[in-house]
Amino acid sequence: MKPIIDKAEIALEYPDKFYVGTFERSSRFEAHLDETGIALTLFHVGGESERKSVRLHINYGLFADILSDLAQTVSAMPLEDETHREALGQAAEALSAALQPAPQPSRAAKVKPPAGKP
Repeated sequence: MKPIIDKAEIALEYPDKFYVGTFERSSRFEAHLDETGIALTLFHVGGESERKSVRLHINYGLFADILSDLAQTVSAMPLEDETHREALGQAAEALSAALQPAPQPSRAAKVKPPAGKP
């Protein structure tokens, strides 16, 4: 798990209950892709009354919709917020690059001539 460098706020609302939690610099997170989507875990260690965790799994189709909606609403982010704009841009570029298939070696490079022959 990696440390959270900023902050996350989580709220769960049910008809008869409301849960809210904040995860800050003393908390950790893990995010990864699996066969059907993304998995995110936020975890705060501490005493029994402070310990908490949130696990979220979002299928790929919904995650793609979320990314599209974020792209459409990025104008709400102040232009002066260069630090967060740059961080989000770099992360989006890294995700885009990672999604590209790795180049496959050419067939000629795979086939080696028998020993002693050029």
